[in-house]
Amino acid sequence: MKRDLYIDFAKGFATISIIFIHTVFWSGQFYVPTELRVLSLLVDVPLFYALSGLTSGGNIEKTMYRLLKLQITYMIFVTFLFFLDYFFKVFGLNFFGLDWMKDFYSTFGAKYTPSDISTKPQWQNLGNWYLHQYTMADTFPVVMGSFWYLKVYFILTVFGVLILRFFPKHIKWFTFLCLGLTLMFNILPSYYPSGQVGYVAFYLGLFLVAHQMKGKQIPKKWIPFLYGVLTVILVILFWNFGKDYFMRMNKAKFPPKLLYIFWSSFSLLTLFVLYNRLKITKNNFITYIGKNAIFYYFAQGMSSSLVYFIVVPLKEKLIWWVLMILIFCINLILAIIIAEGAKKLDDFGWKVLELLRKKTASATN
Repeated sequence: MKRDLYIDFAKGFATISIIFIHTVFWSGQFYVPTELRVLSLLVDVPLFYALSGLTSGGNIEKTMYRLLKLQITYMIFVTFLFFLDYFFKVFGLNFFGLDWMKDFYSTFGAKYTPSDISTKPQWQNLGNWYLHQYTMADTFPVVMGSFWYLKVYFILTVFGVLILRFFPKHIKWFTFLCLGLTLMFNILPSYYPSGQVGYVAFYLGLFLVAHQMKGKQIPKKWIPFLYGVLTVILVILFWNFGKDYFMRMNKAKFPPKLLYIFWSSFSLLTLFVLYNRLKITKNNFITYIGKNAIFYYFAQGMSSSLVYFIVVPLKEKLIWWVLMILIFCINLILAIIIAEGAKKLDDFGWKVLELLRKKTASATN
C-alpha cells in the first residue's frame, strides 16, 4: 500500500509546531507575551492523536508490536538521558563545585532547580521513566515535561485497537461515550477525575472520530459552516468572558477542558478539511520530520532545555520577537541534530539487544 505523504506532512508540521510551543512556553516564559503563547496552542498534540486515528486499524498483533517497538526505543533514549544527566552532575561537582551547579540549574528558574545534587545515581528515576512515571531530569527539564503525551498515547492506542477489533459496529457508541464523558466532566468540574481518565476520555474520542474519517472527505458545503460555528463560539466566549479567559489556555490543557478543546478544534478541522484534498506527491523536509516524529519529539525536549542558556543572557538585550525567532531557529536546528543522533543511538541500542538475544539464546541451547 502506497504511503500517504499527507499524513507524514501533517505529522511533521505538528512536530515543528510542538518545537515552537516549547520554545515560547518554557524558556519563552521570560520574554514572550502571554497572548502569543496562547496563540501557539492552536496547533498542538491533539493533531497527533487524530493522525493516529486516521492510520490505525483493528490488527491487534501489528499494533502491539508497534507499541512494543516504541517502548524499547523510548527505553533506549531515557537510559541515555539518565547517564548523560548523571555524568554531567559528576563532572560538574568534581570540577566546578556545588555552588556552580546550583547556579547552572537556576537558569531554568526556581521551580526546576533541584534541591539535592549529588554524585550518587538515582536509579529509581530510571525505573520510574521505564514505567512512564516522569520524574524530572534535572539537566533537561523539558524532556519529562513533554512526555505526558506518550503515556496517554500508549493507553488510548490499546483501548482504541480493542474497540476497532472487537466492537467495529459500535464505534460510534464508544465515541459518544468518550465525548459525553468529556462534556460531563467539564459541565460538572467537581466530578472531573484525576489521573489519566480525563485525558483518555477526550483523546480516545478524538482518535475514534478520526478513524471514522479514514478515507473520507468533509463535504465542501459543510466547510464554511463548520468554520463559521467555531468563529461564532470564539466571538461569544470573548464577548462574555474577555481576553483574560483565553490567557488561562495552558491550564485548560492539563487536563483538557472545553476552552482548550474548542481552541484546538481549528487545527483539527483544518486537518480533516485538507485530508484527501491536499496531495503531497514528493518527500520533503517536513515529511522527513513526520516519518521520524518520535525522534524529533524526544530531541525537542533536550533542545528546548539547552536554549535556556541562550535566552537568559539575551532576554534584556534583544526585542522579544527578534529573540523568539532566533531561539526558535536555534531550537529547530538543535532538535534536528539531536534527533539524528537519537536515530543512530536507537540503531545501536537495537543492535546491542539483538546481540544479547543471540548470546542468551545460544547459552540456553
